[in-house]
Amino acid sequence: MKRLTRTEKSWVLYDWANSVQSTVIATAIFPLWFGQVARNGGLSDTQATFWLGTANTVYAVIIALFAGFLGTLSDLPGNRKRLFVRFWALGVSAVAAMIFVGNDQWGLALLLYILCFLGYSSANIVYDATLPSITTPERMDMVSSLGFGYGYIGGSTIPFVLSLAVIALLSGMNLSNGLPTLGVKFSFALTALWWGLFSIPFIRHLPPGEVSVYQGRASWKAGFHRLVKTFRRIREHKRVVLFLIAYFFYIDGVNTIIKMASNFADSLGVSFMILLGVLVGIQILAFPFTLLYGRLAGRFGAKTMLFVGIGVYTLITALGTAMPLVPEGAVVPVFLTVALLIASSQGGIQALSRSYYASLIPHADSSGEFFGFYNTMGKFAAILGPFLMGALPRFAVVLGLANEKHSYSFGAAAILLLFIVGGVLLARTAQDSSSSV
Repeated sequence: MKRLTRTEKSWVLYDWANSVQSTVIATAIFPLWFGQVARNGGLSDTQATFWLGTANTVYAVIIALFAGFLGTLSDLPGNRKRLFVRFWALGVSAVAAMIFVGNDQWGLALLLYILCFLGYSSANIVYDATLPSITTPERMDMVSSLGFGYGYIGGSTIPFVLSLAVIALLSGMNLSNGLPTLGVKFSFALTALWWGLFSIPFIRHLPPGEVSVYQGRASWKAGFHRLVKTFRRIREHKRVVLFLIAYFFYIDGVNTIIKMASNFADSLGVSFMILLGVLVGIQILAFPFTLLYGRLAGRFGAKTMLFVGIGVYTLITALGTAMPLVPEGAVVPVFLTVALLIASSQGGIQALSRSYYASLIPHADSSGEFFGFYNTMGKFAAILGPFLMGALPRFAVVLGLANEKHSYSFGAAAILLLFIVGGVLLARTAQDSSSSV
């Protein structure tokens, strides 16, 4: 494989930059810290899980409703770089503002969490849409996998480990009373700084495009008309539609696990030290596994490896469903098994979903529009999973169907169904030897 071009390197580096958000905010420190803040604010564990799931649902609804429109706007001359910078700045600023949240202000914490994800997800619509234009079709699986891989080993690991080191130092290596506030605020500051600085090369190499003939309301009107045209066109591409429906279900499960797993494990009594250690381990192991998925996709096809990833996640959620029901001494071993399986496939299934979909897009100059629909499906999917994961355990407790601990099996079982449905629908996607599958 030829060396990466300068443009490909800058594209991969943005995954390195924004992956810190996925670890610190989406997966690890924020969910654990939010549990503490919520308890300080008078919420129970299931109430905290419910509100965190609701926050994920709120931002996902907003992105889902506007992703297609943002994609079409980004394809208009002169818009791509401007839109990216604005949403990137929103995400970074929201993380920085988390530094000023009080120890019991769980409502403000969730508001900034939503704003952070609005910026992060909107910027990613533009970022993902540039993939077909920065590399060749035969290199897309490799470049996409490298982005996720270096994101794990760099953005997801280095600032996370530094944050944990500060947290451990401030807590005196004793996290039995939770995360020290100063250490959490340091992690938020480092996240904003890392995400901001390492995004600069991508911004510099992202062409501003031609000067737009559309200004103000005319730009929005042109974007809307183009969105309608793309929606009519996308229905003519059966493989694209089938894949998007399958993606809707299985990526919902993946994203729900990313956002809710640490809260889920914490509620089942897994200690802070084990949780944080496992999260570091996942980021380190995900790097080689993501690159392995990329190499195997080159040999067996991206679609085949997507089936492998869905199969692994089906096993993950089956074990997650059993976790609340096993004896207390077996919870940690099951959790460690689940963590290893997540590390093996989390990056691969996301990277190959992105590159496989890019290979289905009929024209590179309409990639923003098509990736707008891609992100629409991903975000609409992100509405269902977190809601089920947060609401079903709460309903089970309120209705007297299970106690606090056992109720979490209801949420995990619902996520299992998402992978099964997604796998069945992906199998119906027609084969086409002209595409890189």
